[in-house]
Amino acid sequence: MSQTAATAPGSHAMPGATPLKRERSRVLRPILMLGGIAVVAVGSFFYWLHGGRIVSIDNAYVRAAKLAVATDVSGIVAEVAVKEGQLVKKGDLLFRLDSTPFKIAVAGAEANLAQVALSLEAMKRDYQRMLRDIEAKQAQVQADQASNDRFAALVKGGGVTRAEYDDARFKLAANQAMVESLKTMAFVQLARIGGEPDLDVRTAPQYLQAKAQVDELRRQLVHTEVLAPFAGIATQVESMQPGMFLAAATPGLGLISSERVWIDASPKETDLTHVKLGNHVDVTIDTYPGRTWNCAVQSIAPASGAEFSVLPAQNASGNWVKVVQRIPLRVSCDRKDADPVLRAGMSAVVEIDTKHTRHWRDLMP
Repeated sequence: MSQTAATAPGSHAMPGATPLKRERSRVLRPILMLGGIAVVAVGSFFYWLHGGRIVSIDNAYVRAAKLAVATDVSGIVAEVAVKEGQLVKKGDLLFRLDSTPFKIAVAGAEANLAQVALSLEAMKRDYQRMLRDIEAKQAQVQADQASNDRFAALVKGGGVTRAEYDDARFKLAANQAMVESLKTMAFVQLARIGGEPDLDVRTAPQYLQAKAQVDELRRQLVHTEVLAPFAGIATQVESMQPGMFLAAATPGLGLISSERVWIDASPKETDLTHVKLGNHVDVTIDTYPGRTWNCAVQSIAPASGAEFSVLPAQNASGNWVKVVQRIPLRVSCDRKDADPVLRAGMSAVVEIDTKHTRHWRDLMP
C-alpha cells in the first residue's frame, strides 16, 4: 500500500510536462517555417547573384567551307582523279578535261601572234622604203624644175618648141604630185605602226591583241586541269564520269573543307546581352558525348536570321505578336589532330562564358 501511495504522486506529474512541450512546439514551428523560407530566399538570391554567366545554346550545328567544283571551260571529261570520300590536299588534281582542242587553239593563236609580229616588222621596213622613194622623187622634181626653168627661157627665143616646154612643165607637175602622194602613203604607213618609225613590235596594239588571245587560250588550257583550291574531302564524285561533256561553270563534284570548320549557333536575342567577341566557349557534339572542344566567339551577325529570309516578316498589321528573334553567331574552335572528325551538319551544344556577374543593385528599380 505504501508503494502504491508513493508512486501515485509521480503518476500525476507526467501530464504536467505535456503543456510545456506543446508550448515549445507552438513557438518553434513559426520560427522554423520562417527560417526555412529565409534560407530558400537567401539561397535563391545567391544563386541568382552568381548565375547568368553561362549562356547555353542547343540550336547549333557544325559548318564547313564547301564548294561545288567547276571550271570555266567546256569539254569532255578525260579523267576523274579522286574517289568518293578521299582526302585531298590543296593543289591536288580533282579532274581533267580533254586538252587536245585547247592545245590546237593555242598553237593557232601562237602562229597568228608570230604572223602579226612579222607584219609589223614588214610595215616598218616598208615605211623606210617609202621615205627613200620620196627622196628619189624629190631629186627628180628638182631635175624637172631645172629643165622647166631652162625651157621657159629658151622657148621665148625659139631655142625649143612650145611642145617641148609643155612636156617639161607637165612632167614637173606630175612628179610633184607623185611626191605628195608618196608622202601621204608614208604617213598612213607610219600611223599603222603607231607613229614610231623604230617601233618595238611587242608594244604595238595589233601585237598586244594577238598576244591577249594567246594568253586567254593558254589560260583555258590550264583550266582543263581542275585542282583542289583547299584541303578537304571529295564528295559527289560519282556524278562525274570520263567521257561525259561538262559545260562551262557546271559543277562536277563537291569538296568539303577539312580545315575551315566552325560552329554556327542561333541564340535568342535575349541571350546576347553580355556576349562579346572572344568569349570562351565550350562546345560538345552530340556524336561524341563526353568530349569538349575549347572554342571562342568569332563573330556575331549584324542582323537576325529573319532579315535574310526571302520573305521577311512584316509587322505593320494590327494583329502583331512579338516573337523573340534569333541572331546567328559563329564559333571557331581549336582543333587538334587527335580530335574526332567534325562533319558538316552535326548537332552541337554551345556554352558561352560571358564573364558577367550580377550585382544586387540590378534588383533596384
